[in-house]
Amino acid sequence: MLWLALHFPSLPLEVFTRGAEAPAPTIIASPGNRPLVVCCNAAALRTGIRPGIPISAAHALAPGLAVYARDAHREREALERLAAWALQFTPTLSLGERSTLLAEIGGSLRLFGGLSPLLDEARSGLAELGFDALSAVAPTATGAALLARAGLELTLTEAAPLRSHLAALSIDLLEQDTATLDALAKIGVRTLGECRRLPRDGLARRFGESLLDELDRAFGDRTDPRPPWVAPDLHAARLDLPSPVWEVEALIFPVKRLLAELCGVLAARRQGITQLSLTLGHEGRTPTTVMLPLSMPSRDPAHLLVLLRERLSNIALPDRVESIALTAAETMQLAPRNFSFFGDRDALAENRLVLVERLRARLGEDAVCGLALVPDHRPELAWEPVEPGHAAIASASNPRPLWLLAAPKPLRTNPDGTAPVSLSILAGPERIESGWWDGNDVTRDYFVAGNAAGARFWVFRERSGTNGWFLHGVFA
Repeated sequence: MLWLALHFPSLPLEVFTRGAEAPAPTIIASPGNRPLVVCCNAAALRTGIRPGIPISAAHALAPGLAVYARDAHREREALERLAAWALQFTPTLSLGERSTLLAEIGGSLRLFGGLSPLLDEARSGLAELGFDALSAVAPTATGAALLARAGLELTLTEAAPLRSHLAALSIDLLEQDTATLDALAKIGVRTLGECRRLPRDGLARRFGESLLDELDRAFGDRTDPRPPWVAPDLHAARLDLPSPVWEVEALIFPVKRLLAELCGVLAARRQGITQLSLTLGHEGRTPTTVMLPLSMPSRDPAHLLVLLRERLSNIALPDRVESIALTAAETMQLAPRNFSFFGDRDALAENRLVLVERLRARLGEDAVCGLALVPDHRPELAWEPVEPGHAAIASASNPRPLWLLAAPKPLRTNPDGTAPVSLSILAGPERIESGWWDGNDVTRDYFVAGNAAGARFWVFRERSGTNGWFLHGVFA
């Protein structure tokens, strides 16, 4: 087996700040009457703030400092959302201690083309989500977790080098209680190797089997079973913004991160979105909801971001935005793509639908539609609007123009009235007599006419009331 450990040392901070592209100096404070800096972001580090200093000293270094109390519930929730996202790399995943995910990736290497491509994709994906992770690969889950928590981003596939590196690690990395670690330090034990050299019976009597069990699992002397994590039915991603947003353009960055998270979860389930809902939370006001229906299921973050950007550009925010939520309101299972030896017709159709979705996002749902012929001889009633790409198109026995005028236009005729001026009759007549039953009856003779430039027109002559000629359509 081969385990990937992902450790998130800045998770207490990132649950508050990942919604901002360039967050202000921000720290996490410890509880108590004399709080200390638990962790801080890069902007705070540049001011001289360091973990462990008093909060009062941090305020002196950065007057506009943002301070948050550590929120264990939000950290656990974020870790579970990361686990749901990481299921796209392996179905075998477990939640570890101290903000660590453990994934068995040995069975996924062929799918991603090897270990390096898998790790590159996982790391780049986490960066898009806004999380900084330390990663390590080892033959044992506990060993990989210890390496990642130590900050040793190693890729070890054999047991011998793993044992060598683990022996030099500090005992503080173990998942043991503080009393056990303090007692080991008092007898001069500083590393895992020193601890393993002590008599096993004495260690078990004094510290219990838990210490020996963890060491054996890390070094591969004992099996390391991990309870698999089962993802809940997640079809939504939410983000509280670190500071209120007044402009639509400022929402694009956090929306991009939420899309990357949501699409990663759907990738693990082989699903695509057919309707996406974006909810903008305001303080003391009804949320603003933007619905985005799709012509085909998709989980492409770049494509969805383009559509949401177009849709957001057409709305006016009623108030500042405090939070953002993305929900896959409707999803559909995605079938595997079939590849054709003679070219990919599906890809061409997909490109057309992508264009339709972009036009609808910019112009509105009702502004873009398809046309289908219906069995009615009257040209004005022989078509109906349908969803773009709809295949229900009736066949026509006679040619019909692509462009039909909203109302027929009278034409000047020759003195004898046999034809319109400057036009010659190329084909016809096609006699249409219909509609007497609904009050829209017509009695017309239609002709195909052309001019000297080669353009073709659809013209007709009324057979009742007047002998005038009318233009009704233009052929492409």
